[in-house]
Amino acid sequence: MKNKLTLFFLALSLLASATVSAQIRELERSTPEAEGVPSGAVIALMDSLMGLPKTDIHSVMVLRHGKVIAEAYPAPFAPEYRHTVFSCSKTFVGAAVGLAISENRLRLTDRVASFFPDQLPDSISANLADMTVRNLLNMTSGVTPDWNMRNVRTDWIKGYLGKQVKVPGEHFDYDSMSSYILSAIVQKVTGMKVLDYLRMKLFEPMHITDISWEASPEGINTGGWGVYIQSESLAKFGQLLLNRGVWKGKQLLPAWWVDQMMAKQSDTGSFGYGYGYQMWLCEYPGAIRMDGALGQYVLIIPDKDMVVVITECTLIDGATQRRLVWNRLLPAVTGDQPLIAGKDYKRLQKKQSSYQLPLVQGKASSSLVGEYADKSIMLEPNKFGWQSLELHFKQKEVIMTVTETNGTKYDLLFGYKQWKKASIEGYPPYSIEAKGRFNGIEGPFYVAGSYAWPSPSTLELKAHYVNWITALNLTLRFDGENVQLTVKENYSSEAKVVKGKVLFIFAPN
Repeated sequence: MKNKLTLFFLALSLLASATVSAQIRELERSTPEAEGVPSGAVIALMDSLMGLPKTDIHSVMVLRHGKVIAEAYPAPFAPEYRHTVFSCSKTFVGAAVGLAISENRLRLTDRVASFFPDQLPDSISANLADMTVRNLLNMTSGVTPDWNMRNVRTDWIKGYLGKQVKVPGEHFDYDSMSSYILSAIVQKVTGMKVLDYLRMKLFEPMHITDISWEASPEGINTGGWGVYIQSESLAKFGQLLLNRGVWKGKQLLPAWWVDQMMAKQSDTGSFGYGYGYQMWLCEYPGAIRMDGALGQYVLIIPDKDMVVVITECTLIDGATQRRLVWNRLLPAVTGDQPLIAGKDYKRLQKKQSSYQLPLVQGKASSSLVGEYADKSIMLEPNKFGWQSLELHFKQKEVIMTVTETNGTKYDLLFGYKQWKKASIEGYPPYSIEAKGRFNGIEGPFYVAGSYAWPSPSTLELKAHYVNWITALNLTLRFDGENVQLTVKENYSSEAKVVKGKVLFIFAPN
């Protein structure tokens, strides 16, 4: 085991080094004060984000004038790790549509039904016939969202087009499947997946190389979700939009299209401040954002010439995080003149490198360790596909061997008062249950763990899937032959708590 772990960490180090040299730290770095931002305001933002309840911050990047002036990756996260960004993916679809329009492959007024003649229902309603590309872009398709459809069928285009359609253009209904249909249309008119099209048009010129995108059972990038990308690449894309499509002096994305993406195209009523083309308008005047589930944001703030990227795992309202940017950071940015760096800048440097997510609290060991070490614990059926667990106790370290129902087997490492990392052969738990999920996403996935014994009969473990998004809080309660496992996923509500009776296959000593 020791030799295997040593080889793993050596391989991981080499992989991280290669990734760092190839992808991250490519944006120019500067100091807050050099770009007219007081470090104290950045500290106020970072500390406030780190203090939010039911929230794990994974990364924060602050850019001004195209330069990174602050960034934090609280341990166990790191800049080289990619992250799934959920509905931030929609904005990439919006960019692809604009590029196709600029090449005369597509028009806003094109009828959606015309692209899929072989997948239409037997009877085409007038409303379906009237639905346009623009209706998909601004979420006014007339189709009532059906978030379960992708979970139960594989023919998503046919399923979507078979829905009842209200009058297009009249009502805003946020729907990831509208973005999926846009992805399918771009693939139809370009002959390539959206990811490949954007690689050619945007990502290669911007050197965004470490990116993947989930694909549907129909072989189409999922559109409304599924982009898997590093934070710095998100920052690059946000900067491209802030620059109205210009990257290093070249117009990669038409300025007129960026303007349309970032302008109000739909009235969302009480649900936000308006919607553009696959982007949200913000409460701060003139700001617009890419926005993904569980707290993935790229905030574009033209009047301050700033971009702020936040990736996290949270269950609180995202307006809270955005208010911290508006209220803690932006009021202090009053001009472009350089400021004098002082003690706050030194504090910021120290804080950025020392932020850490909470470790599990309790004792390092228990009198029960000898009784339960190296024994197989057979689990009842559960959503994670875990068939059995084995616990191996080392000095200030727990190794939990997971065997999945499909036979996959791997170790999760948990450190005492520190994070321990390992790779897994399988896939992380995922809040999206779409057919074909993870198709197009490469492993391995890395998991960082912390453990402690809050009482002699209770072992608590925290696992962060650091190059994904998921966090698991696991509690094992030992009582003779019986062990109860409780799992909470991503600060889940009570409805998402997984409780199972764990059955031993041994007689305790």
